[in-house]
Amino acid sequence: MLKIAFASTDQVHVNLHFGGSESLVIYDVSPGVADLVSVGQFVRAVLKGENKDKGAAADAAPAPVVEAAPPVDPSQPEPDKVLAKLDFVQDCAAVYAAAIGTSSIKRLMKAGVQPIIVEAGHEIMDLLNEVSLALCHPGALGWVDAALAKANTAAPAADSGPSESRRPLLTLVD
Repeated sequence: MLKIAFASTDQVHVNLHFGGSESLVIYDVSPGVADLVSVGQFVRAVLKGENKDKGAAADAAPAPVVEAAPPVDPSQPEPDKVLAKLDFVQDCAAVYAAAIGTSSIKRLMKAGVQPIIVEAGHEIMDLLNEVSLALCHPGALGWVDAALAKANTAAPAADSGPSESRRPLLTLVD
């Protein structure tokens, strides 16, 4: 089983920039099954740089921008707006987003989380199916193979039983 995060406003589509995301959803993915395990809500960050206009939800009304108060001491750096998101996804094998800035890519990789950029509007269910199939077919997605190898070196987690948020995926046929 792998934990996968998605930057999404509606829990149906990947449609947000990772650093500016207001919402991240995490699924546990196993062959044929995906369980929604967590939804994180974050203060909207003001994006800067080349990706600032990528990954905005096209169908969402613009949310009010809440900027952090300036530091009391101007010599201090401004607060890290991505840190809470990095903490939220720390146990995930991957994060799917419509855009991810270079700095966040480096930080995710250092934490052992695979950053994956997909076209805005990509359906989460399709991506869950892709990961689920890759769990059954080694070599289909290299990052899944690497994440499985890493997960197999860790202690197995206890099964929490059936969940109301369980989503059956495609039936696997050999």
